[in-house]
Amino acid sequence: MIELRKPYLVFLADVRIPSFAKTAFGLRDWARADCLGQLRLESCEVDLGLPDMDPAAAAAAGAGSLVIGIAPVGGRIAEVWAPALLAAAECGLDIVSGLHTRLEAVPGLSDAARRGGAALVNIRTPPAGLPVGNGVRRSGKRLLTVGTDCALGKKYTALVLARALRARGVSADFRATGQTGIMISGAGIPIDAVVADFLSGAAETLSPAAATDHWDVIEGQGSLIHPGYAGVTLGLVHGSQPDALVLCHDPSRTVIVDAPHIPIPPLDVVARRYLDAARLTNPDARLVGVSLNTSSLDDQRRESLLGETARQLGVPCFDPLKTSCEQVIDDMLRDALPESRRT
Repeated sequence: MIELRKPYLVFLADVRIPSFAKTAFGLRDWARADCLGQLRLESCEVDLGLPDMDPAAAAAAGAGSLVIGIAPVGGRIAEVWAPALLAAAECGLDIVSGLHTRLEAVPGLSDAARRGGAALVNIRTPPAGLPVGNGVRRSGKRLLTVGTDCALGKKYTALVLARALRARGVSADFRATGQTGIMISGAGIPIDAVVADFLSGAAETLSPAAATDHWDVIEGQGSLIHPGYAGVTLGLVHGSQPDALVLCHDPSRTVIVDAPHIPIPPLDVVARRYLDAARLTNPDARLVGVSLNTSSLDDQRRESLLGETARQLGVPCFDPLKTSCEQVIDDMLRDALPESRRT
């Protein structure tokens, strides 16, 4: 897997629009202990509330990496950023990027990294040597978040569930499959950049055999009903061998955002498709919950819809940022016990 050196100096460059700094805010909100400070150019108008530090000060304080925390239109590294990136590399900070421009394309950066003993980490480049999936069952427990579309809460749902499991004293790891998730966790595999033949093998590598009571909570990608990304999703489902699935949905959507000619089927239909796919490599896969992104609803409508959905699918339903997931955790842990120990 890709592994990142912590703690981070979060690079905000010259960003002026907060929505372009989603990665930076995600790091602050979900990996605050790993964020040593922020580096902003003079024209930057976004503030994470972290200490402002230059690369030398961050390196002296023990930082391991400078993480580019913004995603501008086009995903390109601007020329004006180069002096800060070179300075960080010369100070020995690894440079971590999830943008489309490869770090090696920045003039002088490779030489600066060699001088400083730093690594250039392009998150969207998967590790070499990934195997073809074999579908052999492995020890440990796994939960995979899946969805009706892209960008509707699969990562946040997985993070919330992993945190809730650890709060119960359960051994649990968040397993990242996308660039922001990898930066938050410090390790992972960018599933959407893996060659198709190795997708399921990458998922097997991401979540290896573990202790029987350990849970890997795996960040989902794409959707089985998305005409462009269903292949990525299917490989992740097969390789993850999930014991538990949590279906994520935005109730304000009736069609796929990127393909509005594709309607989103009823949630029970989508759930059955995921279970059919998951049971190829884990016949015991089950749906344990539904996660709804209810940010567009008022409190009354939210509670009503959560209840309706729970009754419809027969599993607990929650909003990961607004309501409790504890019933999902209760059911997961109870169902994972031998039948003689269930109460």
